[in-house]
Amino acid sequence: MELLIRQLHTVKAKDFTQDLCFLKLSSLTAASSDDNKREIAAFFAHVTHETGQMCYINEINGASRDYCDQTNSKYPCVPGKKYYGRGPIQISWNFNYGPAGKDIGFDGLNDPDIVARDSLIAFKTALWYWMNTCHHLFTSGQGFGATIRAISGPLECNGGNPEPVSRRVQYYVEYCQQLGVDTGNDLTC
Repeated sequence: MELLIRQLHTVKAKDFTQDLCFLKLSSLTAASSDDNKREIAAFFAHVTHETGQMCYINEINGASRDYCDQTNSKYPCVPGKKYYGRGPIQISWNFNYGPAGKDIGFDGLNDPDIVARDSLIAFKTALWYWMNTCHHLFTSGQGFGATIRAISGPLECNGGNPEPVSRRVQYYVEYCQQLGVDTGNDLTC
């Protein structure tokens, strides 16, 4: 966690990782089992990668991209709103902003920017995404590679873009080393 702590104290990161938010999140790291430590390492490896080492709360050039699934009638896009990556995990798409907001208690479809404005909501959203998408994959023994596939599979996996995969794995290995646990198997996708 030394790497993460250093990154959290950089000038760029302070605006979106306020001490209160980090203290609330740090209570989740009290687990002592190796599996829990590996999962914490995996979560923060993705956060480190997605935010450019805690420098970016918004996806680079995200506002220029269309992340609206017009076929999703349960969580329809709101005209003029953009559902690009925001927060520590860079949640994107209307079908993620809608249910995340419903579960956490914010209007994700009408105000997706709140994920970038409110650090507590940002981390809650990242944890919501992790618990609803990655947690089961990781705890069922599918390894770190399965979490890469869940977060960025079509863009990075199966040789699509090996550099980001390599960086994610590097962060994961570093965090596992800092927590004193082996990485487990299946590191790539």
